[in-house]
Amino acid sequence: MKSQTINIKGNLIDLATPLIMGIVNVTPDSFYSGSRKQSEKEIVERVQQILDEGGTIIDIGGQSTAPTSTLHTPQEELKRIEPVLAFIQRQFPDAILSIDTFYAEVAKTAVEKYGVAIINDISGGQLDETMFVTVAALNVPYILMHMRGTPQTMQQFTHYDNFIEDIIFYFSEKIAHLNSLGVNDIIVDPGFGFSKTLEQNYELMAHLKYFHIFETPLLVGISRKSMTYKLLNTDAEGSLNGTTVLNTYALQSGANILRVHDVKQAVECVKLTAELNKYGSKELL
Repeated sequence: MKSQTINIKGNLIDLATPLIMGIVNVTPDSFYSGSRKQSEKEIVERVQQILDEGGTIIDIGGQSTAPTSTLHTPQEELKRIEPVLAFIQRQFPDAILSIDTFYAEVAKTAVEKYGVAIINDISGGQLDETMFVTVAALNVPYILMHMRGTPQTMQQFTHYDNFIEDIIFYFSEKIAHLNSLGVNDIIVDPGFGFSKTLEQNYELMAHLKYFHIFETPLLVGISRKSMTYKLLNTDAEGSLNGTTVLNTYALQSGANILRVHDVKQAVECVKLTAELNKYGSKELL
């Protein structure tokens, strides 16, 4: 597998050591209450916590993607996130920011006006047909995720003819389209929890290594999701241990970026897994 890097504002960031992306939800309805931040004080404290605990990327979202959430317009989303981006930019001018949005208008404003460095689109360009050309024009890394439908309808679309093969084909088509527009900094996100049953999520995790065929960085986001807490008969608040187990497995399968609520624990996963990997390739005499 070739060496992975992403270009952040002209600087090549090496992903040989996996990075941690910390979640900041500027929403009142995110599925995990611990990630919801509303006041300026709460948001500044959260960003500072992510950085202090070893996070590299701050992922800011103004729209919940839970199945029970309300779909907001680009204008509503901008009204919610622009003040947040403005004071994060002032307080943390050197932080690497990612915008979690499926609207091209929101992505364009975030990058051009507030210095956001990465676009994280859960819809893979399907909910805004202008997203791919916008990404190409902005020339920033793009996180391409697999999902069918919308966050509100996605669980109606869990039937696949050949589950893993269908997702591989989805990425093949999308990456080819992006490449044809001149987009080369693409990060693949298999989309755990989106348009997938509980069992399909674990099948996907078990086949993570297949996604290295694209020779792009691989992002895994399973933090406190229902695939963990439903299997363990708990809830989002009680799923940290399960999340840590799955993050460790993802790292062993070659994940380059972990998108998480709990940064400290994810950083520890990276450190411990890296130490194991030093010895994993050595043969016993």
